[in-house]
Amino acid sequence: MSQVDPRRAIPRTDALLALPAVRQAATRLGEHAIRAVVRDLQDRARRGELVPEQVESAVLDRLSSRAGTTLRPVLNATGVVIHTNLGRAPLSAAAVEALVAAAGYVDVELDLETGTRSKRGRAARAALLAACPAAEDALVVNNGAAALVLATTTLAAGKEVIVSRGELIEIGAGFRLPDLIASTGAVLREVGTTNRTHLPDYAEALGPRTGCILKVHPSNFAVQGFTAAVGLRELRGLADQHGVALLADLGSGLLAADALLPDEPDAATALAAGADLVTASGDKLLGGPQAGLVLGRSEIVTRLARHPLARAVRADKLALAALEATVVGGLPPVTRALHADAESLRRRADQLADAVGAETVPHDGRVGGGGAPGVPLPGWAVRLPETAAARLRAGDPAVLPRVHDGACLLDLRCIPDADDERLLAAVRAALE
Repeated sequence: MSQVDPRRAIPRTDALLALPAVRQAATRLGEHAIRAVVRDLQDRARRGELVPEQVESAVLDRLSSRAGTTLRPVLNATGVVIHTNLGRAPLSAAAVEALVAAAGYVDVELDLETGTRSKRGRAARAALLAACPAAEDALVVNNGAAALVLATTTLAAGKEVIVSRGELIEIGAGFRLPDLIASTGAVLREVGTTNRTHLPDYAEALGPRTGCILKVHPSNFAVQGFTAAVGLRELRGLADQHGVALLADLGSGLLAADALLPDEPDAATALAAGADLVTASGDKLLGGPQAGLVLGRSEIVTRLARHPLARAVRADKLALAALEATVVGGLPPVTRALHADAESLRRRADQLADAVGAETVPHDGRVGGGGAPGVPLPGWAVRLPETAAARLRAGDPAVLPRVHDGACLLDLRCIPDADDERLLAAVRAALE
């Protein structure tokens, strides 16, 4: 007597797709993703890896746990506040709320009172100007590099950009400032040396082909010892003599000075010192979304805004909404983490260490993201065996520790207090 092939009991695709829970999942995942899950589990049943009667429940389980993105939330236990590999600045609650509000139709370029088109980004612009009164005008583009490209293209395409050799930096992933500026059609005119540049060096380079003078914050390195540099106040006089613009690329995005980071430049101070224009990132020390900030003289900002390239690098409605909320809202997570109380960090670290039988050790966090190189953020870390690191990264929630000197270190500086229990559960699972 012939036996019935058990594979005939595998649920049909149309039957699985018709299940109410599957139809509900289609509202957030889409048909292609759902069919891929169904086919995968049916194939597993055909190979004998899954009992046919389990296919339906397996489909429902997988769809219920699958998000609309493959990006995974991570608990940052490295002590590095602005961690580029983790998306730089985590958004504030106000910024997240603004993102959700801006997800649908919004008046990003509409005057609701008149029903006519309005200027894009006006609310974010107003927020930036209120936070940085030294600026006459502001413009928001999609990232810091775009802000610098737009500025040098507008001011110096086909002309020379004068910059100190000590400021021709390379940052992460091989990104080099000289290459960026060269892509705009401007010509770099290097002055001075790596460690010492003087005002006469700039003066000798200025001429009829000069488009602008560029002052760049080195960001993620510092030159010490026999050094010399020219400040914005000195360069201002030189720029006035020759009728050229003075541009300062600040990088990290402080709008005002922070006593914790005395050597980190800020927009207000740079503008007061004579910069016509400053450019910076929105997702570093400002603590907002990825954005490029342009602040400065109204006449020059208007020239940038009217350049054809401005359309290509403009910020979208989500970034504009989150940036506005970051500037006008409460302290963003970046600021809280930078100024975290050392005793509070010690208390939380001790509680975690006691709960898992580990020890607490001194640990210096870092600003990260090219900000304040070499400035330690004194704190504490829980010391675990190095083998725990891989399991923490692969866990749920994923936890990124610091691996150093044969140990797995958990610094709670960048982890909100509300996530301490989740972190404890993740550590216990990794140590099992």
